Amino acid sequence: MKAIIPVAGAGTKLRPHTYTQPKALIPLAGRTILNIIVDQLKEAGINEFIFIIGYLGEKIQDYVTHHYPDLNCHFVTQNNRFGTGHAVELTRNIVGDDDVFIVLGDTIAEYDIKEVLASPYSMFGLKKVDDPRNFGVAEVDEEGFISRVVEKPAIPKSNLALVGIYKIKETAIMYACLEKIIESKEEFQDINLTDAFECMINQGAKIKSFKVSNWFDCGKKETLLESNAILLKKFGGNTTEENAYQNTIIIPPVTIGQGCVIKNSVIGPNVAIGEHTSINHGIIKDSIIGSYSNLFEIVLNSSLIGNDAEVKGVSRNLNIGDNTAIDLGGSRS
Repeated sequence: MKAIIPVAGAGTKLRPHTYTQPKALIPLAGRTILNIIVDQLKEAGINEFIFIIGYLGEKIQDYVTHHYPDLNCHFVTQNNRFGTGHAVELTRNIVGDDDVFIVLGDTIAEYDIKEVLASPYSMFGLKKVDDPRNFGVAEVDEEGFISRVVEKPAIPKSNLALVGIYKIKETAIMYACLEKIIESKEEFQDINLTDAFECMINQGAKIKSFKVSNWFDCGKKETLLESNAILLKKFGGNTTEENAYQNTIIIPPVTIGQGCVIKNSVIGPNVAIGEHTSINHGIIKDSIIGSYSNLFEIVLNSSLIGNDAEVKGVSRNLNIGDNTAIDLGGSRS
């Protein structure tokens, strides 16, 4: 079993952060999105990974190489972003006839992965959503088999969204379908993975559904912060000695990276702080703060601060990218 993780997207909804950092490496509950996905698959026994990289792909490759030296990793570059179907088709020569486990690079979900791997069928993860028009949607029969998949249907016949987790046993059929679809599409037209899945079903592939218990949305600032709070509670944050930070109160759950200097502050709840960040006279809750940042005289709530940022001032709701300096204090006499 090989795992395919497409991480070539530009993550436009998380700008300005994704101008300098791949979406998959955005910090989340003291880890990264990619870190959570890889660890989940690794713990289930998968040790061969194919990463489809593109935008800022060298950062993905450096991160994986540094954090997972024991994994058998392949890196495939998608120079032109023509959709997830086009991305997966690029892995054909590496996969061969092996089964594959595809997890989209921004998909974090809770499910019984070992049960999914043990199933004799291909398996797709599903979750009920309020408005399925923004998702790939699956129609499921009484036995749990998927009879049809549609990408962002105008009139959905199901409220079961594809979460972006797919175990594929009929890989030869999938790649043949992708090849056929790519040949029939006009130049520069996106290739949806759901089109290949519908083609597979029409050719007799038996695909069973499984429901995920939680699906964490990491697509934009607001939902990323919500996911951060939930995952902090799940992971428990990190344990900090009571007197580790000078004149500071920590309200869990909080995770603080190594080398941080925090003074005269109140941190938490639901705060994740990267490595080597300095905070002095700050009150911060429900926020993610990057590494090597410097915050002084600041009150933050529901904020996302990038790496190597400097912020001085008063109470604000902020969304600040990397390498930024902001002084909110105004002129001083």
